[in-house]
Amino acid sequence: MTAQQTRSPDTRPQATVERALAAARCDDCVVIADETSSANLRWAGNTLTTNGVSRSRQLTVIAISRKAGQGTCVGVVSRAGVRGGQIEDVVRAAEQAAAESSPAEDARELVGPADREAFGRDITAGGQAAWDDPVTGTEIGVFRAFSGALGGAFEAAAAGGRRLYGFAEHSVTSTFVGTSSGLRLRHDQPSGTADINAKSADLTRSAWVGQGTRDFTDVDVGALDADLSRRLEWAKRRVDLPAGRYETLLPPAAVADLLIYMYWTAGAKDALDGRTVFSKAGGGTRVGERLSGLPLTLRSDPSAAGLACAPFVIAHASSRDSSVFDNGLALHPTEWISGGELAALVQTRHSAQLSGLATTPLVGNLMLDGAGTASLDEMTSRTGRGLLLTCLWYIREVDPQTLLLTGLTRDGIYLVENGEVTAAVNNFRFNESPVAMLGRMTEVGATVPALSREWGDYFTRTAMPPARVEGFNMSSVSQAS
Repeated sequence: MTAQQTRSPDTRPQATVERALAAARCDDCVVIADETSSANLRWAGNTLTTNGVSRSRQLTVIAISRKAGQGTCVGVVSRAGVRGGQIEDVVRAAEQAAAESSPAEDARELVGPADREAFGRDITAGGQAAWDDPVTGTEIGVFRAFSGALGGAFEAAAAGGRRLYGFAEHSVTSTFVGTSSGLRLRHDQPSGTADINAKSADLTRSAWVGQGTRDFTDVDVGALDADLSRRLEWAKRRVDLPAGRYETLLPPAAVADLLIYMYWTAGAKDALDGRTVFSKAGGGTRVGERLSGLPLTLRSDPSAAGLACAPFVIAHASSRDSSVFDNGLALHPTEWISGGELAALVQTRHSAQLSGLATTPLVGNLMLDGAGTASLDEMTSRTGRGLLLTCLWYIREVDPQTLLLTGLTRDGIYLVENGEVTAAVNNFRFNESPVAMLGRMTEVGATVPALSREWGDYFTRTAMPPARVEGFNMSSVSQAS
């Protein structure tokens, strides 16, 4: 038995939630206990360098004070490594924070047991652990097959004059949500990433691949290394190009780079307040407007195969796009863009009341479908002249009103001529809006799992197609390498 399984019941996260709720003196209380275990490998120059495991715990107490005529006030306190004797201190600190706060505009009644029908008959279905099951987490053995295949890739890379660098990480976070309204919900979230960079022996050429995974059983190291080798071969010839607008092929990872940021900024409250690209001129939101001539569907689904995520809201604090009062609210399959039209924005119950639209909270995965079947290679073979990206880097927002983003290309951007990759080209700084880009997509391929280079540390569960974009704006030449 593991240390997690033999732990005294008083220190289990489930018991921590119950003790915190029992200690609460406020009108309502939400308690969230997160327990995370992680394992990692790192390598450089075709050699494993470090590995390690870690565990962490965090307790969040949300104290809610409802005072007649004065409004509803909220206090939130989160602390790591809380011991049994410190639980009540955290509760008191949250209650004190509530007493000192201003009324919360998003105040609602808490989700309660009567709302459980929204979860279906069994919220522990699909392999999810029950509330009282022990926390098992992850350990270094999750990399057993992966590390063996990585050793073979090191040998192949050395023989081919390549050097491999990178890291792999796997984590499991068990989240327990308990409320004074009677909810007891649990979600165990496994997440993994493999991030591999290959360089030529003289370090002048570089390529990157990455993959998200739940358990590393689906990571084909040999295929990833073969892709890296091919890209380094492409880069043996170099051509310098000027800034400008180019027909550009974006691989699924680069599509994810841009659409994750769009998703994160698709809050209904900001749109209603006229702050974003999703604000309608004269007031309201752009829900219902066409964004693309292609039949694109951008969606989230908590039960998506291989990309499954929490089926209920977990909100450690309120923001313009989330509400602590929505903790435990069921999450359903949601289409954000449907057939090319904007169909929904990220909504709390509060913002949904303001907008008159359905409540559609943020879901922890994102998928783009466009009825395409072609691979990136097939799309490349049909390209007369254009650019092929690998990934984007250092993405930052320039103008929220248009969602104009800027950033750099990195680790391989290539020239395509007459259906073949003929050379690597210099890096660029780009200025592009993902919303405007949707309108200039002329082709999308088959949707496949994808890991964003820029946001992969924060959002690993995406599936995207490769895309052909007309007039992608390479605004200036970059000296980045």
